[in-house]
Amino acid sequence: MLQNEKKQSFIALGRFLSQFSETENTRNESVLGNDLFFDDFIKLIALSQSHNGWYTPEQVHFAIHSWAEALTEENIEKWLSAYSSEFEKADKTEKTVALILAGNIPLVGFHDFLSVLITGNKALIKTSSNDQHLLPFLAKYLIFVDENLKDKITFVEGKLENFDIVIATGSNNTARYFEYYFKDKPSIIRKNRNSVAILNGKETHEELEALGEDIFRYFGLGCRNVSKLFVPKDYSFDAFFQAIFKYQDVIHYEKYANNYDYNKAVFLMSNFKLLDNGFLTLKEDPSYASPISSVFYESYENIEDLQARLEADAEQIQCIVSNDLAQNSISFGQTQKPRLWDYADNVDTITFLLTTK
Repeated sequence: MLQNEKKQSFIALGRFLSQFSETENTRNESVLGNDLFFDDFIKLIALSQSHNGWYTPEQVHFAIHSWAEALTEENIEKWLSAYSSEFEKADKTEKTVALILAGNIPLVGFHDFLSVLITGNKALIKTSSNDQHLLPFLAKYLIFVDENLKDKITFVEGKLENFDIVIATGSNNTARYFEYYFKDKPSIIRKNRNSVAILNGKETHEELEALGEDIFRYFGLGCRNVSKLFVPKDYSFDAFFQAIFKYQDVIHYEKYANNYDYNKAVFLMSNFKLLDNGFLTLKEDPSYASPISSVFYESYENIEDLQARLEADAEQIQCIVSNDLAQNSISFGQTQKPRLWDYADNVDTITFLLTTK
């Protein structure tokens, strides 16, 4: 397939996804394949929570909307234009790339899937048991748009066999297994990461409210969710709690509420000092990974020392949120809106795929 044909297939997918929202599904008669896919996709979204209790319609629609915004001709052209020379130099031999996907948030493995196909390779996909339906549906749509993709996409349930490259996402424990099992293959192995926010007390109400989006989107299950706050010594959390009050309805979701009750009880039985607003606990803790319904925090005295620490711990951190208090930090409310050129773990998947022999 020519690269332009592949780009057009994903642009068509973006147009298809743009028809769906939490408030209204608007059929656009100019979109390809609506007769076959529009109604079925609505049904799949409605069923997603029965497949995975964390995949509420709101969260699934957010993921769909994010990919609809990403898969425009302008964004795809901007993304791929940086690799013009690498595409020209790349080995034209088609490779089979095994994708072992996570399932913590809806369509979390879509970027890897996109990267494999856009670089002219085959995708051999093992989905997570927590997310087995959304990506196969979108793959069927892509194959409808361009039947040449039929031989480029394979989903497997059992053992992965006959592949050249591996991209695997999992926990720190599964990563050790992946590293051993795939030691003879070129690979990207992703481990646990968490995101942090640095506050200095000068944030506006709107910025702290946006920070709530970074914390609560997908119930905090993603590596791009903020799970740790760094605050100045003697920082008052009053403004923070006031700003995130708009997210209070999260406690009405049973799975989240069960985690809140359980983790709060564990903390209290251990005599940990907590700050609590009825739907989120704050605990002073040096770790980066906090449990669902809780955010850890630490105080800092010197921003330069904190920057040095974060640089040293870079392999544990996915995103840093702040008002330019750290290098490469991103704005409040933007962690779950990555662009096509924002790579997980800062590993350039396109370059890896184009240069791996």
